[in-house]
Order: sequence, then C-alpha cells, then structure tokens
Amino acid sequence: MSECQGKSSWPELVGVEGTVAEATIERENPLVDAIIVIEGTIVTPDFRCDRVWVWVNKDGIVYQVPTIG
Repeated sequence: MSECQGKSSWPELVGVEGTVAEATIERENPLVDAIIVIEGTIVTPDFRCDRVWVWVNKDGIVYQVPTIG
C-alpha cells in the first residue's frame, strides 16, 4: 500500500452505515472510489490504489475496516 497516496485505512468507520462510510472515504481521499459490498459478495482480487471496498452486513452496517485495495 505504500505506493498509494492519501489516507488508506478507515478503522473508525466500522459500525457506521455503509453510505455514510462511502461518503466519508471519498471526502477524506478524493483519489479513491469507495464501493459498498454486501457481506458474502465475491469481488475481484486485484489490488488497486483507487478503490476501497466498503463491506457491509445485511443491515447496511460496515463490519470490516475499509482499506485501499
């Protein structure tokens, strides 16, 4: 992750509503696109500096620390 620019991890967003987390991430690091993903969804394993998966449970609450990747 050292080659990525800006903030790269948002542990403070665990427990927050996914849409709020998405907006916060994109505001704090405009270089990334935050993407809400529902628990159990299969995502591509490639690493990208411009993407943050925002993992939410069935209630739309972030349950995993969003990080660049």
